[in-house]
Amino acid sequence: MISQGAAIGGDEVEFPRDVERRPLASRGIYGSLRRRIVDLRLKPGALLSRAQLAEEYGVSQTPVRDAFFQLQREGLVEIFPQSRSLVAKINVDHARETQFLRIALEVEVVKCLAIQADAGITAPARRIVQAQMVAVDEDDLERFSILDQQFHYALCDAAGYPRLLRVIAERSGHIDRLRRLSLPDPGKITTILTCHDAILTAIEAADVAAAEDAVRRHLSGTLSALPSIMQRYAEFMEVPAKG
Repeated sequence: MISQGAAIGGDEVEFPRDVERRPLASRGIYGSLRRRIVDLRLKPGALLSRAQLAEEYGVSQTPVRDAFFQLQREGLVEIFPQSRSLVAKINVDHARETQFLRIALEVEVVKCLAIQADAGITAPARRIVQAQMVAVDEDDLERFSILDQQFHYALCDAAGYPRLLRVIAERSGHIDRLRRLSLPDPGKITTILTCHDAILTAIEAADVAAAEDAVRRHLSGTLSALPSIMQRYAEFMEVPAKG
């Protein structure tokens, strides 16, 4: 690819500037790297080679660098100038804060939906639960995890607040990694499906209290298992600095 101002045969030739190419490349690489970090294909503490990733994605190092900076802002990548870049370890305090925000939002979402008492409002989420059951049958944890996110987006969308969950999702990398670590645990998937059904059943019955309780139980599951997760995956956890 020839860039603007490239030299051909000793003469400098001006090309129209493609202002979208680099931002789109950066966003795409950011999204791909973020998914790989959150689903633990890139594990906490792993070394990130800008040159290697640029070759893998077929781009220059510039959009990879830009993606690193965005991931750094979310606390998912640590950059040591002139040295190295690493996948950040899991910050438990950050995870707790994000989950607090998410519970606050989703409690209000299910309350809003239950008050509406619209029989068809849960239909998209019901379809997602069915798709999750298929993913379980096919032993596809990655697909199940993606559908789990879609379930919660479907509820927020039905309530008219899809952007708020996206705002929280942008800082959810640490809690999402904790959730991914616990997903293979015995009974975890069954518990998730049971909670999803309880949330939808309460909404459909216009039972506000039951809907709120089901969401709180569901979203508290990962943090309830935190001591066990930290013990089993100590090498993935950020060690708090001693004061």
